[in-house]
Amino acid sequence: MTESLATVAYLGAAILFILSLGGLSHPETARRGNLLGMLGMGLAVLVTVFGPRVSSSGVVAIVIALVLGGGIGLYAAKRVKMTQMPELVALMHSLVGLAACLVGFASYVDTSHPLQGAERAIHAGEVYIGILIGAVTFSGSLVAFGKLNGRIGGKPLLLPGRHLLNLLGLVVVVALGCWFVQTASLGLGMLALLVMTAIALLFGVHMVMAIGGADMPVVVSMLNSYSGWAAAATGFMLGNDLLIVTGALVGSSGAILSYIMCQAMNRSFISVIAGGFGSGAPAGQAGAAPQGEVVAISAAETAELLREAKRVVIVPGYGMAVAQAQHTVNEITRTLRERGVEVRFAIHPVAGRMPGHMNVLLAEAKLPYDIVLEMDEINDDFPDTDVAMVIGANDIVNPGAQDDPSSPIAGMPVLEVWKARQSIVMKRSMATGYAGVDNPLFYKDNNRMLFGDAKQMLDEVLATLKSGA
Repeated sequence: MTESLATVAYLGAAILFILSLGGLSHPETARRGNLLGMLGMGLAVLVTVFGPRVSSSGVVAIVIALVLGGGIGLYAAKRVKMTQMPELVALMHSLVGLAACLVGFASYVDTSHPLQGAERAIHAGEVYIGILIGAVTFSGSLVAFGKLNGRIGGKPLLLPGRHLLNLLGLVVVVALGCWFVQTASLGLGMLALLVMTAIALLFGVHMVMAIGGADMPVVVSMLNSYSGWAAAATGFMLGNDLLIVTGALVGSSGAILSYIMCQAMNRSFISVIAGGFGSGAPAGQAGAAPQGEVVAISAAETAELLREAKRVVIVPGYGMAVAQAQHTVNEITRTLRERGVEVRFAIHPVAGRMPGHMNVLLAEAKLPYDIVLEMDEINDDFPDTDVAMVIGANDIVNPGAQDDPSSPIAGMPVLEVWKARQSIVMKRSMATGYAGVDNPLFYKDNNRMLFGDAKQMLDEVLATLKSGA
């Protein structure tokens, strides 16, 4: 394959990636977006393998790597549950960061194309920045993976003087970078790279450990952006235009998504990095204690309220994902709509453990897209709603965010389900949500608690609805 043909093919792949991002912007076109992305990646891999820069002996090694990597990916795709998707995404981000680090070190020790003067300095800068971003992405993503699968606690680790530690690390990294670009010694340069990599790895761990549980969806989006910039840096190191374009697309789109999510939570990006929701404030500082008593409700009584309602809004949360109850929710929705009940879904921007988590689950259950609405589209409709049913959500329906200035989540926009005539919250217990904040909604006069496994309780609700009892 000639160089010019490879360039044209890379351009085609880049266009497919852009169209893919456009398709992923809406649930109705998401499948097409995924297909376009796969076609673009397939084209990019083929052009790279059979392009002019790869020798015949190198093709064999690449094919072996593709078979191994593809096999692992196929195995993960078949075995990983939908509830584990957020942690899988975080783990994939870590691999992108690791790849950037390995490519950076390999590019630095490669002497097959000696560079001099400004070219050498520019390449050294590319290597340094690429390894820096890659190391932060790698370690930060591993910590995010641990938090998402529960092996690491959701509460942030706030070290004394943590901002000073971060600043000191930044100063050392910048100083080492200036020295690295100027030094001509391979040994001294490698020493600078190793020290910087160690600092970057520690910074990635420290940064994500200091972020609270309720901010984890923003963290996943942020790490997605970092992985994109790491891929772009790898493209500069290898002189690969497609990697640069693709990395820039992923990096910029991830940054935009992180900004949108922060806006939806009434948070600044800096405040997320400085330490997120759920900081484990001492008693008396975590908001006023809720007043009142919890009133439990049975599945049969829940079905009766839904049957008599004219307008129902369902708020899905991570509890629905854990119980894998989305298909039962779809059946309940279909049954109610056949009875003439208006059913809609309210999606909070940070519901679940990653951006769009609830949308993915509802799409998997084949819910109609036109009844799945974002928070801004449906929040004003709760006063005209007969029943608001919350399935395994907590922080995103907490009225303390509006009513209690001392609450750790004060100012966070939430779904105002308590304004409905009747709200029903489905939970296994009275445990707090991922942010570690109690919820006054549970004690309101117009709220009822349906305790138990979401799938089991919803199955009972569905059976009662269908029986007409």
